[in-house]
Amino acid sequence: MATAPSPSATKAAFERRGALELNRLLRAFPRKAFLSWRAAFGTYMSRARVRRRVRRASRPVPPEIVRHYTRIAREQSRFRSTRGQLEFERSKELIRRFLPRHRAVIYDVGGGPGTYSFWLARRGHEVHLVDPVPLHLRQARKRAKREPRSAPSAFLVGDARQLSFPSSSADLVLLMGPLYHLPRETDRRRALQEAHRVLKPGGRLIGVGVSRFTSMLDGSWEGYLSDPKFVRIVRRDLRTGEHRNPEEVPAYWTTAFFSHPRELAREIRGAGFHLHGTFAIEGFVWWVPNLDRKWLDPVLRRRLLQLLRVTEEEPTLIGMGPHIMFVARKPIRRRRS
Repeated sequence: MATAPSPSATKAAFERRGALELNRLLRAFPRKAFLSWRAAFGTYMSRARVRRRVRRASRPVPPEIVRHYTRIAREQSRFRSTRGQLEFERSKELIRRFLPRHRAVIYDVGGGPGTYSFWLARRGHEVHLVDPVPLHLRQARKRAKREPRSAPSAFLVGDARQLSFPSSSADLVLLMGPLYHLPRETDRRRALQEAHRVLKPGGRLIGVGVSRFTSMLDGSWEGYLSDPKFVRIVRRDLRTGEHRNPEEVPAYWTTAFFSHPRELAREIRGAGFHLHGTFAIEGFVWWVPNLDRKWLDPVLRRRLLQLLRVTEEEPTLIGMGPHIMFVARKPIRRRRS
């Protein structure tokens, strides 16, 4: 009469059969499908982490900023003026230098009504437009119906400090507006950290700051310095960089932060980026007398832009114009040998 196997022998046999069955299943499961499943699962988990992060949301966008862009500013048509054309053309020129050569995933964060998003989508990139002002997104969706072939892939109400995108999912992040509407350094740092998170290793960050000296120069040019209230605003701007317009005078803009060029570079590096450079967008050309007339002259326009390119990285002139562009890269982590 045969003796019954011991419990330990039964367990070992069961484990052997389980291992053989697992090996058979792994051989039958295509490696490509497994990698695809693993990538999808990783994306899902990343999004789950983002959702948890969103629940710990920071302060909302200051209501006066939303009011300004909803009731006063005409962001959709801003680039039609001469100075607006200068800013837009120069920004596109600088962005083109650092665009990926392949079709890229681009997050245009704080992109307003999508002026840059539509331009980049028209160039063949997958662009996701994010903005905290609902009016801007309604304007962008309306334009997308008129121009479906150059429309962004997505329109999202969002905040630069708490993006809903998965980690390491973008080739390029644009911050063309958020950094100069976050007066608190902790909020700017958080926006930069979020851009760092969603960028792929080696991905680029292109952003814009407003020069520390903008209100002083613009106030002198426009005659606002005759108003003692504006003088107080300028003095605070120069001292702290925090631009406040408590009475919401339309000509005095809205809550913002005006960066010193060196300070802007320090914040970018502090968020873990490799800074490629900082560039004057409009530079001295912003203050050229009779610019409307000179901009229409092809020869004078070309000469002004040539001189601007020569001086775009000159430290003593970068802060002369209102907007400063920075270009940075998320480092690629090297595997230890």
